[in-house]
Amino acid sequence: RMNFVKGEAAKPYNAPTVGIRPEHIKLSKETGSWKGVVGVAEHLGSDTFLHVNVDGIGMLTVRADGDFPVTHGDTVWLTPDATRIHRFDDNGLAVRG
Repeated sequence: RMNFVKGEAAKPYNAPTVGIRPEHIKLSKETGSWKGVVGVAEHLGSDTFLHVNVDGIGMLTVRADGDFPVTHGDTVWLTPDATRIHRFDDNGLAVRG
C-alpha cells in the first residue's frame, strides 16, 4: 500500500502530495530525511515491516529487505528514493514530467 505525504514534507519533491511505496524508503538508525519512532516492527521471513510515526507527517509503512533490528519505541530515519516518488496535484491527479 502506498504512503501519502502532504504539505511541507512533499515540497522538496515539487508536488503538494507525494506517494511512496514501503519498499522505496531507505531505513537508517543514524541519518535520513525524516525522523520517526517505530510503533510496530514485524519481522516476517526475509522482510521487516515497520509502522513509523514520522515527525510532521504521521504514520508511514516501510519495508526493509532482511531483518532490520528495531523494536517498538526505537527512533529511525527514513529517506525516500527520489526516483520512485509519485507526485500528485491539489486535486489528487498524477503529475507527469
